[in-house]
Amino acid sequence: MRRAIIVHCWDGHPEYCWYPATKDELEVAGFSVKVPTMPDTAQPEISKWLPKLNEAIGAPDENTYLIGHSIGCATIMRYLESLPPNYKLGGVIFVAGFTHDLGFKEIKNFFVTPLDFEIIKSRAKHFVAIASDDDPFVPVDQAEALKEKLGAEVVMMHNAKHFSGEVDGEASCTQLPQVAKSILEMK
Repeated sequence: MRRAIIVHCWDGHPEYCWYPATKDELEVAGFSVKVPTMPDTAQPEISKWLPKLNEAIGAPDENTYLIGHSIGCATIMRYLESLPPNYKLGGVIFVAGFTHDLGFKEIKNFFVTPLDFEIIKSRAKHFVAIASDDDPFVPVDQAEALKEKLGAEVVMMHNAKHFSGEVDGEASCTQLPQVAKSILEMK
């Protein structure tokens, strides 16, 4: 069975913004979907988020798809780095993803060492980067960086900000059908 795991953003939770709608869309398409509550979401630490993601995924395979939002994307990249060479996932969707420390002290711990993009790229068949041209936290060039470093297909949205909601002081983004559409197009 195909399955998807959504890794929420900093200060997020499973019922936040577009996660419930995406979960529903993928379940209708036959996926098993998990949206784990990451630990200490107000003060995210990779040393706690990575084991939680490992637990949520269990045994990864080509029917496993990962969806990250903001710092959830970095968590997924660190997870992919940690996989042995013989593992390959079906695909990864990055929503408001970024490739390096953007200067927020609360999440510097995710970037103590540089990401190894060659290893990350080898651990999934497909990558998609969904970005917004007016994201107040993630520069628009980060989608192109994900394309360059991982071969990610870029889906550029207009005026979607950080695809978040009340936590980030924006109107809540409760629907993001591009996520399910991108996964369903992966072969």
